[in-house]
Amino acid sequence: QVQLVESGGGLVQTGGSLKLSCAASGRIFNTYAMGWFRQAPGKEREFVATIYRSGGTTAYAAFVKGRFTISRDNAKNTVYLQMNSLKPKDTAVYYCAAGAGWGLFRRQADYDYWGQGTQVTVSS
Repeated sequence: QVQLVESGGGLVQTGGSLKLSCAASGRIFNTYAMGWFRQAPGKEREFVATIYRSGGTTAYAAFVKGRFTISRDNAKNTVYLQMNSLKPKDTAVYYCAAGAGWGLFRRQADYDYWGQGTQVTVSS
C-alpha cells in the first residue's frame, strides 16, 4: 500500500511559478514510476508528466512545452512538479500517482495509487 499526499498548490498570477510536491509513504518508493495528472472543472483528468522509477528519464504532455519539470528524490520518497510560465488554462486540481513496474506511464490505468489532489489556480 502506498499513500500519496500532494502539497504546494495555490493561487498565482499568469507567468508565475509553483512547485508541487508529492510525499509517498512506504519504503519501496523507488519501485514505482510516478506521474502527475490534472483535472480542470468540467473536463476529464489528463496526463501531465511522468518519471521513471529511478529518475532521470521523463515524459511530458505536449501542452507542457518546456514549462514544467518533473523530478524525484527517492531518498525523501518525494516527487516534484516545477511549473513555470503558468497560464490560466493550467488551472486545475493536480494529482500525483504511483505505478508499479518499469517504464514511463501516460495512461491513468497504469497507475495503482493516487493522491487526493492539490488545487492550482492561475489568475489572468
